[in-house]
Amino acid sequence: MAEMVPNPLYEALGEALRTVEPLIQEIERGIEVPFGDFHSGKVWTGPTAKRFDAQLVAYGTRVRSSADKILADLRQAMARTPREVKDEEARMIRSRYGLP
Repeated sequence: MAEMVPNPLYEALGEALRTVEPLIQEIERGIEVPFGDFHSGKVWTGPTAKRFDAQLVAYGTRVRSSADKILADLRQAMARTPREVKDEEARMIRSRYGLP
């Protein structure tokens, strides 16, 4: 019977998730602070500020939805990927994806 070993693809997906998640959190925090400052009413007011605010909200929404999609895709790929595979399959996966 073939020996089961950790799936290198599963490990790579997990590493990608651990790398991306804090970066996304950093980006979201980076958006929240200026957004909050802008909405305090002390930074900029008037018609041009209102138009800028609409763009800022749209960009913030786009960033958050993109981030959610990236994380969901990684988690879904991990859920579909077995944690262990046969040794021969692990070698093929490493070769195919250039994994160590």
